[in-house]
Amino acid sequence: MRIAVDYDKCSGLGMCESISPDVFEVEDDGSLTLHLTEVPEGREDEIRQACEACPTEALSLQD
Repeated sequence: MRIAVDYDKCSGLGMCESISPDVFEVEDDGSLTLHLTEVPEGREDEIRQACEACPTEALSLQD
């Protein structure tokens, strides 16, 4: 499973970062840095929750 980001939709609010700070990081300029693209085994629920928390729907999971 992979994390996909639509950077055009991302507004840098940091909801994802608050749930998974080692995976998602909002930089000082508001841009999102994704530290992992593959979802680690056992963390699917956490990463799914982080993606679902995005108010602009910029994050998704792909099989």
